[in-house]
Amino acid sequence: MTERGRPRTFDRTAALRRAMEVFWAKGYEGASMSDLTAAMGINSPSLYAAFGSKEALFLEAAEFYTQFEGTEIWSALEKAPTARQAVERFLRQTARVYSQTDRPQGCLIALGALHQDSSRGAICDDLRRRRAENRAALLKRLQRGVAEGELPQGFDSSTAATFFATVQHGMSIQARDGASRAALLATVAGAMAAWKTMAGADAA
Repeated sequence: MTERGRPRTFDRTAALRRAMEVFWAKGYEGASMSDLTAAMGINSPSLYAAFGSKEALFLEAAEFYTQFEGTEIWSALEKAPTARQAVERFLRQTARVYSQTDRPQGCLIALGALHQDSSRGAICDDLRRRRAENRAALLKRLQRGVAEGELPQGFDSSTAATFFATVQHGMSIQARDGASRAALLATVAGAMAAWKTMAGADAA
């Protein structure tokens, strides 16, 4: 005999992934509760019971995105033997990942919410922190290039990290607006031309 009042079970991880995809495509404000519940296959009471609130769901979805989407972008930054190759591979992987057609284009962390909204800043603060962490990863790799003698001692790692992070954010907007992979790779080529100015023509 079926137990009365027992909530329907569901795959929480699968539901979270589907919520992430809705937020990724529509942003925090653009994603309605009906969008989320339809994608997740649950009703509103079940969503609140499992995740607490729309805000909490977004924060968990952003963490899920960080852990499982586009990880090859950051592994490319770490694995390349030189700082120049690290930056180029980082941007080329960005172009590839942001232009995939089997998922929303662009980046959830860059596009999820840019201004204070009904979350009273918690959403924006979280995404701002994640963007800062991404810039810090670039900065760390560039500083390593200086420490290893690949880049000159006078190389401005902080400015370069901000520049390449900004290029990546711009690529996210381009991709969301429908830019092709070829167009994104052209942006990469332009950014790498700027590398010669920042690092010197002899820096490999």
